Amino acid sequence: MTITFLGTGTSQGVPVIACNCEVCTSADARDARLRTSILIEDKGKVIVVDSGPDFRQQMLRANVQRLDAIVFTHEHKDHIAGLDDIRAFNYRQKGPVDVYADLRVQAALKREFYYIFEEFKYPGIPQLNLHIIGAEPFDIGHITFTPVEVLHYKLPVQGFRVNDFTYITDAKTVSDEEKEKIRGSKILVINALQKENHISHFTLDEAVAFAKEIGAEKTYLTHISHRLGKHHDIAKELPRGIELAYDGLQLEI
Repeated sequence: MTITFLGTGTSQGVPVIACNCEVCTSADARDARLRTSILIEDKGKVIVVDSGPDFRQQMLRANVQRLDAIVFTHEHKDHIAGLDDIRAFNYRQKGPVDVYADLRVQAALKREFYYIFEEFKYPGIPQLNLHIIGAEPFDIGHITFTPVEVLHYKLPVQGFRVNDFTYITDAKTVSDEEKEKIRGSKILVINALQKENHISHFTLDEAVAFAKEIGAEKTYLTHISHRLGKHHDIAKELPRGIELAYDGLQLEI
């Protein structure tokens, strides 16, 4: 199984106008971060977790030729806004893309992309098959996803464990019960927004402490704001076994 980090950044803390900070002007490609998403490929099955505003750019950059499914963590725009661009895969594959989300996220998709779900299907609209997910594991083809619920301030967000790989974004708190679903993972991916305290995201120190508590062989930090600092500088501060992820990073698990 191959995991590709399509994006490791976030809208949080990103200026809406040109920024001349050291991160935004860095020549290090690892500091150029699109919105957070991963691509899972295994035995011909291709799955994306979250389709944010950069979805089209990410698919083109990674040369993704097929898309079987999108799995959503939650309904914030930086995680769903690119859904319309599945239409290119509809055209190429001559059929719908499977979309997996809980009922709350599905309600948000129906509000934001109302035209997809209207009774009259306008020619060329995105085609998808909605699948409800809850707390129980679910399969996409031969791949089993185990949901891990975390809190993004007070909003429940779904993380996912696939085999010995666990992916969590937008977490601020994780219950002991949900931690038990994560323990034993060889690879953990967790969000680390910035160094300063934040109401709804792990800080760098909180993410490192969480990683140490879980004890995975390797932890990668994602959902990174430009406020965190340059990749090269932060990497020197991290303990062994914990690294910053970056766009284009691939893992074989």
